[in-house]
Amino acid sequence: MNNTSLALSKLPAALDLASLDAASQAAAAAFVAAGTPPNTVRSYRSALTYWNSWLQGRYGYALGEQPLPVAATVQFVLDHLARPADEGTWTHELPPTLDAALVAAGIKGHLGALAYNTVSHRLAVLASWHRVHDWESPTETAAVRKLLQRARKAQVRRGVTVRKKTAAVAEPLQALLATCTDGRRGVRDRALLLLAWSGGGRRRSEIVGLQVSDVRRLDADTWVYALGSTKTDISGVRREKPLKGDAARALAAWLMAAPAAAGPLFRRMYRGDTVGTTALTADHVARMVQRRAKLAGLDGDWAAHSLRSGFVTEAVRQGVPLGEVMAMTEHRGVGTVMGYFQAGSLLASRAANLLGAPLMPAREDAISARRPPHPSGSGDTK
Repeated sequence: MNNTSLALSKLPAALDLASLDAASQAAAAAFVAAGTPPNTVRSYRSALTYWNSWLQGRYGYALGEQPLPVAATVQFVLDHLARPADEGTWTHELPPTLDAALVAAGIKGHLGALAYNTVSHRLAVLASWHRVHDWESPTETAAVRKLLQRARKAQVRRGVTVRKKTAAVAEPLQALLATCTDGRRGVRDRALLLLAWSGGGRRRSEIVGLQVSDVRRLDADTWVYALGSTKTDISGVRREKPLKGDAARALAAWLMAAPAAAGPLFRRMYRGDTVGTTALTADHVARMVQRRAKLAGLDGDWAAHSLRSGFVTEAVRQGVPLGEVMAMTEHRGVGTVMGYFQAGSLLASRAANLLGAPLMPAREDAISARRPPHPSGSGDTK
């Protein structure tokens, strides 16, 4: 036996070119899971759980080894989207007993129809599930797409609008900050609010992912913090963003109140104003913003995203160019940011405050053109 034959005899068994074995499938799944943001994983898991539960209750069937039929997908839309009925009432097809069972099991949040955005998200997750299995998704069929389009128009015509989080522009932000007087918790929350807002409207996942080693001081009024992988940037390149003025001073105050050489930048707190060692979660940030808004007596629908939308709206309101705004927020597409951009532009528009603007003196030639002719025709006085 020559050396070549000996070497070949020690190689593992040849793989099938047309398919992956179980170990390789598991490895691919691990890559996908590791590269997907945790919030997205939770959202997809929750949506697939709902699909399974609804299918079992409606058809005695669960997501399995074959694509979901188009008819079942259409029925999902009919079951969950409210449509106008007689005498101005709204209805949907989900049987009340199944509705109650889903709520009782904690799989559905409340009785009744779901919001259009929720149904759209559930359909998007279903489409993703089909792509993973290399199947044609029923959500791409003409029947489902047309039904969704008509359902959206029907809701809009009946006054159902897409609800967005209230934007924390400068004035409500100051009201939130004014509540941060409760010891070290207030010092932490003030630093977090200002970093999230002034630092470019950071997402809550980005805020809670920051480490002490990610921030450094340049001078008394300037710090920088570094972002790694985010929802829209997975290059792994650290990008530094500035913190100036009040935001820089608030961060310095927090690190003085709760010094740490390493670990999470924003940590959980316990009774007695004690600072823990574990990081805040994204849900903690959302609840903190809601709590501060309630303390400040602010009306609206507040959440962590209020800081991001508020930063963009306020930046445009103050005349900051779109490119500079996007450099801070790291929005990849203009479409998403344009909604905030347009809102900020209108807030600063002179056309929105015509009665509040000083009247310009009328030009003499314009006055003369509007003056009626003298009855005598000459304009001379007698």
